[in-house]
Amino acid sequence: MHKFPYEIDQTEFKGRRVLVTGGTKGMGQAILHRLHNAGATVASTARSAPVEHPGLFIPADISTAEGTAKIVDTVIGELGGIDILINNVGGSVAPGGGALGLSDEDWAYSLNTNLMAAVRLDRGFLPGMIDRQDGVILHISSIQRRLPLFEATLAYASAKAALSTYSKGLAKEMGPKGIRVNTISPGFIETTAATNLINRLATQDGCSADEARDKLMQSLGGIPIGRPGRPDEVAELAAFLTSNRAMSIHGADYTIDGGTVPTV
Repeated sequence: MHKFPYEIDQTEFKGRRVLVTGGTKGMGQAILHRLHNAGATVASTARSAPVEHPGLFIPADISTAEGTAKIVDTVIGELGGIDILINNVGGSVAPGGGALGLSDEDWAYSLNTNLMAAVRLDRGFLPGMIDRQDGVILHISSIQRRLPLFEATLAYASAKAALSTYSKGLAKEMGPKGIRVNTISPGFIETTAATNLINRLATQDGCSADEARDKLMQSLGGIPIGRPGRPDEVAELAAFLTSNRAMSIHGADYTIDGGTVPTV
């Protein structure tokens, strides 16, 4: 069970049905456990099943239309719909080499994973939310929507920028129908995957893990608080934005990056 360094109201999300995509690792796992610990009925999806998982799990490739259709059908069949949708899945597997190193396939993968997965799931669950005049959608974007890195993640950054723009437009449409839509844009969050990357870089460069972490932070221009963020910190922001404590927060994009983005 995920541990949180603060007391949680175990009834805050009682009666609320939540789907977190990519809820088996990193930020998604932290968000899933945070809401589960607060009383939510939770479901998540990923390509492979986790060792331990609360609630409903649907194995699916979210980057495909078939995968998202399977998720929608299963969740509606098992839970009757959802009240909170957290589109967390994202990432890049593109090679280095900048813009000219990216193929059509690299662009298609980034767009399908980081944009179209959310679009398709929103489209699948919104009719039920509209019928109930109630629902919350949270999109996990990235600071790369404003601070793109070109070496290997230009397609990823572009897709996340599109996700943020889509989220704002969706918020304008859905607000009058009782559905809140917000976005979180994390910076460098030290997930298990990030820790593994740090260790690989340390081995590759013959330096300590702390030195490798510092090099990664400097590649972003530095992090003023002096460290990457933690998954549980993102989870706490997600819990606030999807709760009734944030009823008037709508169409917003919250950056959580330790001060990395240097502009207003």
